[in-house]
Amino acid sequence: MPALRRSQLDPDPFAQFASWFEAAAREVPLAEAMTLATVDADCMPDARMVLLKGFGPDGFRFFTNHESAKGEQLAARSDAALVVYWRELDRQVRARGAVERLAAGESDAYFATRARESQLGAWASPQSRPLGSREELDQRLREVEGRFADGDVPRPPHWGGYALLPRSIEFWQGQVGRLHDRFRYTRERGGGAWTIERLGP
Repeated sequence: MPALRRSQLDPDPFAQFASWFEAAAREVPLAEAMTLATVDADCMPDARMVLLKGFGPDGFRFFTNHESAKGEQLAARSDAALVVYWRELDRQVRARGAVERLAAGESDAYFATRARESQLGAWASPQSRPLGSREELDQRLREVEGRFADGDVPRPPHWGGYALLPRSIEFWQGQVGRLHDRFRYTRERGGGAWTIERLGP
């Protein structure tokens, strides 16, 4: 890949991310896949794949069950990190910051766009909790299908959106000999201008 120079970076990390995401959307099968890392009650790190469902000055957005492991971890400690890796472009973006719940109206609007099967699944799945068998999950789904057989599926109260509000965002471009180009944007809590610095590979 071409070298990444400081002069090529947009002063706004979200504009820079938008440029990279647009390129990834053309080349990568699932460009919105990202790893979300949180910390549990024992201060152990926990990570899983989620889907990026929007980004901008208000953060990187994703949706999940509030009663899932990640939902409970975020309720107890809001600091989190995410990683997006686009192998086909040999690019990675990392972000760290606090996570906040989205307003109910935003979660309602997104939930309404989901496929009906996914809407029903949000009601049926006791996410992150033990299940005795697959049959138990199937039975829960049948009950939900019966409950909403005659109309739209509303958003469950235990399901909704989050936004990670980054204090730092790093852009990584792979290079030959592992002499990668890395740039980190940072700013103080409460906002202000972003500072950009090159990092050693």
